[in-house]
Amino acid sequence: MSGDESAEVSLLTPRILIPFLLVSLIWGSTWLVIKDQISEVPPSWSVSYRFLIAAAAMFVLAAFKRLSFQLDRIGYLLALILGFFQFTFNFNFVYNAELFITSGLVAVLFALLMVPNAILGRIFLGHKVTAPFLGGSAIAAVGIAMLFWHEYRSSPASLEQVLLGAALTFGGIMSASVANVMQAGRRLKSYPIITVLAWAMLFGALINIAVSWITVGPPVYESRAAYWAGIVYLGVIGSVVTFPLYFSMIREIGPGKAAYTSVLVPVVAMILSTIFEGYVWTALSAGGAVLAMIGLLVALRARKPKTPRITG
Repeated sequence: MSGDESAEVSLLTPRILIPFLLVSLIWGSTWLVIKDQISEVPPSWSVSYRFLIAAAAMFVLAAFKRLSFQLDRIGYLLALILGFFQFTFNFNFVYNAELFITSGLVAVLFALLMVPNAILGRIFLGHKVTAPFLGGSAIAAVGIAMLFWHEYRSSPASLEQVLLGAALTFGGIMSASVANVMQAGRRLKSYPIITVLAWAMLFGALINIAVSWITVGPPVYESRAAYWAGIVYLGVIGSVVTFPLYFSMIREIGPGKAAYTSVLVPVVAMILSTIFEGYVWTALSAGGAVLAMIGLLVALRARKPKTPRITG
């Protein structure tokens, strides 16, 4: 796909901005819920439960919209690959990272998703990287570095734990980036997004179950109502509501710009932590959040020049 075929509209366009903000707000809230999931249940089983519920809900959504459940052979294969990278590798890396570092550190590091998305989008899709996008990304990167340093200083984790947690997070970032760029590819875009996601979530859940059984043994359950409420929230609100919106944005504006949700997510997470957990802001964290938002606003205004119209 050429750069011209993936016309990049401004992120300030209402049909882009509204889903962008909604996805950012919801995913900003999921970090608090994921934190509660890291308990006696192994992370891989929590991921399995989440996407079993998400897959079931996505098939219900497909039925409600009268979409066919069927894909062709290539469609099933693409859904399997998407499920493997997005709903198996990505989330297992993230959940396991939170065994070693705080959810705040993971959320801040995940803001770097915009970088591999832009690079892979350029390599495999021919998407141009504009000057405003580069400038906004550079400003946001400084803010992210400040947020990371603040979270690192306040984290009880040792240096070894931080390095291991960061490595796992970067594994999740790269897995998500592969899935993001796949979603922007011409072949996958030819299939209904909800049908593809339903199968991808189901395949991801089944792979997670197999991996969990092999690595940690039979299913482990937790009786707390809050745990299962969290699973349902993550499966339905954090997955079924958000992924169709997010992948639709990727199809329209490209993976680089869509990944800017990850810049807003840690700021939302910190605001929610302030409300519900008594998070205390410092000059460093506030300055990092402000710079991240300035970078986001610069990138939001980036547009791609209109494709010249060829006349006879």
